[in-house]
Amino acid sequence: MSSNFNENFQDQWENWAWQLQNSLTSVDQLAGLVRMTHEECAALRETTKKYPVAITPYYWSLVDFADPHDPVKKQCFPSHDEISYHVSGVEDPLAEEEDMVVPGLVHRYPDRVLMIVTNICAMNCRHCTRKRLWAGGRKGFSRDQVDEMFAYIRSTPAVRDVVVSGGDPLMLNDENLEYILRNLKKISHVEIIRIGTRAPVVLPQRITGDLVSMLRKYRPIWLNTQFNHPKELTPRSIQACDRIISAGIPVNNQSVLLKGINDDPVVMKTLCQKLLAASIRPYYIFQCDPVAGTEHLRTPVWKGIEIIENMRGHTSGLAVPTFVVDAPGGGGKIPLQPGYLISMSDEYLVFRTYEGRIIRYPNPNNRFDANPVVRS
Repeated sequence: MSSNFNENFQDQWENWAWQLQNSLTSVDQLAGLVRMTHEECAALRETTKKYPVAITPYYWSLVDFADPHDPVKKQCFPSHDEISYHVSGVEDPLAEEEDMVVPGLVHRYPDRVLMIVTNICAMNCRHCTRKRLWAGGRKGFSRDQVDEMFAYIRSTPAVRDVVVSGGDPLMLNDENLEYILRNLKKISHVEIIRIGTRAPVVLPQRITGDLVSMLRKYRPIWLNTQFNHPKELTPRSIQACDRIISAGIPVNNQSVLLKGINDDPVVMKTLCQKLLAASIRPYYIFQCDPVAGTEHLRTPVWKGIEIIENMRGHTSGLAVPTFVVDAPGGGGKIPLQPGYLISMSDEYLVFRTYEGRIIRYPNPNNRFDANPVVRS
């Protein structure tokens, strides 16, 4: 009897639909699992009226309740700071709505577009850059809206790279997701499809054999995910990523710099080294956007530069991501690096090395004869 129960529970646990159906979506559920005062419950009810809670059982199982500063809990558990923090933040700091050429399709960069195909995620990350979408309720796939996006892309030959995002596009069922991929592949000038998803981190059960087999048909596909802390790199999440990678689909990681979670050079270096060990490329560290409801999780920009400085030269270059600020108002991504170039002239450049040594480097002067004599 016990054996059957364990097997049944394991089957349920591995079912991504069961995970979603049993997600924590109310303060009452949280209060039954975490000791909270009446005042704390009331504060969280006020918070979740504006910014709802949704946590998969899998991700909740990663929380260390003995640690009051657990980095997993901070990413999923609502905080009254989301509505009480009196610092500026706006609903759409990246001006995505302004760059929407049709509903849900953002065309900002010359050769790339962003398709927002759903506002549903497996988990409501408390630092979400599209927190504004939560107010509209959970809205799934609309073929009419997506067909309008396809029409724009077909009529715009400059578009060669399409990012499919949301919400989380892997919250669509396989049939609806394939509808999007199949129609994109029919557009001759679309060369690359990228999928932005946090499913491998918060719902690795979604990465099924059927899903991976379907994705394989539409390569080249690149999958970008978001591990923010080493604790999230569990054997189960690594297995999910390995399934994707084994299908010939590279997995990149785009961390968000978060106060009290990963704003520490040791934590970030450990994360990136573990990512590499799992064949996941550390791609970006994003400065947390100035989104309303996330200000308590934002760090000074110099913290990201400090982290990169403490990684460069101290670990493999493959493990060092690019730190970027996504400029408000639709200005795009701005890469920031520590300052290693001190001065330069036509003759020499002066550098500071990763160890802090100052070196002088000869600058090639390009004073070669334009028509050299060839001697036999």
